Amino acid sequence: MLDTLDVNFHGKRHTDFDLKRIIRAQEQGFDLPVTAYLCGVSIRARAGIGVVFGHKRKDQYGRFGDGHLIRTSDVLKVEHEGRFWVMTTENSRYVIATFQRNNGRGSLREFLSLSGKQHHLTPRALQ
Repeated sequence: MLDTLDVNFHGKRHTDFDLKRIIRAQEQGFDLPVTAYLCGVSIRARAGIGVVFGHKRKDQYGRFGDGHLIRTSDVLKVEHEGRFWVMTTENSRYVIATFQRNNGRGSLREFLSLSGKQHHLTPRALQ
């Protein structure tokens, strides 16, 4: 008989504050369907990085599971909707429940100031 060990290297436990913010976001409702809720978010190189909760494409293999770190596709826009920021990417819409401490809101401000001028999406292939 083999002993098995389930180890999750790419996960993070949501704090009580994260969970309260997620519950408030779910209660608020949004104009368009939401793909997932993100905590600890920052925007780097046009991608949103955070810890996912309630992803609609969560599968049996653990992809997009609650508590997993996620890197989104290119962020097209970020808008304030009600009490929350909503990040629209090429394929999805994410509600930002919480920002990464120290630099999350700063990365949002930087994205908003740069994205207002022009969109330069990540190329599909490098030359």
